[in-house]
Amino acid sequence: VQLQASGGGLVQARGSLSLSCAADGLTFSRKVVGWFRQAPGKEREFVAAIRWTNSNTYYADSLKGRFTISRDNANDTVNLQMNSLKPEDTAVYYCAVTPSWRPPPLTIATAYVSWGQGTLVTVSS
Repeated sequence: VQLQASGGGLVQARGSLSLSCAADGLTFSRKVVGWFRQAPGKEREFVAAIRWTNSNTYYADSLKGRFTISRDNANDTVNLQMNSLKPEDTAVYYCAVTPSWRPPPLTIATAYVSWGQGTLVTVSS
């Protein structure tokens, strides 16, 4: 299973960026797909997750209202729309998957079994 995170880049503060996570070799149909990020010198932190079967979403409290996770049925991708970006959002963003049956919490990295390579988001001030 290979996950591909894409869409990162350089954006100015208060700008927006959309990330996409695609899978090669599996479908997201019975999965939870999560986004995490890791800034230089910091631990990986949970951003958001979506349960594909019912579209239930989960967010880091600090990011609610600015970030939106969604699924794209047609393309079998999970997207992360990031608005009102701040320099502190600068990080490598990773997508990851875990089986849908996995119980909460879904906000910890160890709950996920497959990871993509990450895409760098840089927010300039």
